[in-house]
Amino acid sequence: MRGVATLVVAAGLLLGTTTAAVAAGDPDATRGPCGYTKTPDEPAARPVRLPDDPRHTPDRGTVDVLLRTNQGPIPLTLDRKQAPCTVQSFVHLAQHRFYDATTCHRLTTYSTLKVLQCGDPTGTGEGGPGYKYKDELPTALPPAPNDPTGLRRIYPRGTLAMANAGPATNGSQFFLVTADSVLQPNYTVFGTIGEEGLKTLDKVAAAGVTPTPEDPAPLDGPPKLTTDIRRVSVNC
Repeated sequence: MRGVATLVVAAGLLLGTTTAAVAAGDPDATRGPCGYTKTPDEPAARPVRLPDDPRHTPDRGTVDVLLRTNQGPIPLTLDRKQAPCTVQSFVHLAQHRFYDATTCHRLTTYSTLKVLQCGDPTGTGEGGPGYKYKDELPTALPPAPNDPTGLRRIYPRGTLAMANAGPATNGSQFFLVTADSVLQPNYTVFGTIGEEGLKTLDKVAAAGVTPTPEDPAPLDGPPKLTTDIRRVSVNC
């Protein structure tokens, strides 16, 4: 399960997908500093090769990305300095249309955790790209107030971060922080959400989570306003 702790920001990033993995002739892992590694037990939800992994990973500047969704645009700014391997992977997947025609499968609306999770072509929370790579964890997030453990940090509204299933299990799923959220700093931050995107996310969050017969007012589950990523545009 990929997500954020037990409040797991969107559970399921890379578990048990059903689609064919990348081409058999591809290496099992890249040799560059990011070390993208195939996950045979968690094959790709859509066929895609491993990202390029140059000896010098681009680590300067930003990349503008636009998620075109049925609920409105969500512009993103990816920060190469903050998380070069993550940005490199995200851009690779976007350019290979991995994210096109996918559904953001999980909205979390707890008082201390408010996020929308996307990036799984299966829409189940268990699909990924058939590879994993290392964490690039944040070090400058502010401490959460009134946290007796001193471990938790604030992921501010407008943060773009990776979901995961534990250390060094990043894949394709990511989460968009709709309001300041409290988490241990175990999730790579690799960019920010533009104001127009926050307006789109506010609309989705305001509608809440899809009710179920067992829970008419759930705080975690598929968003009531189905949010489909129709196409992702990258401007490097």
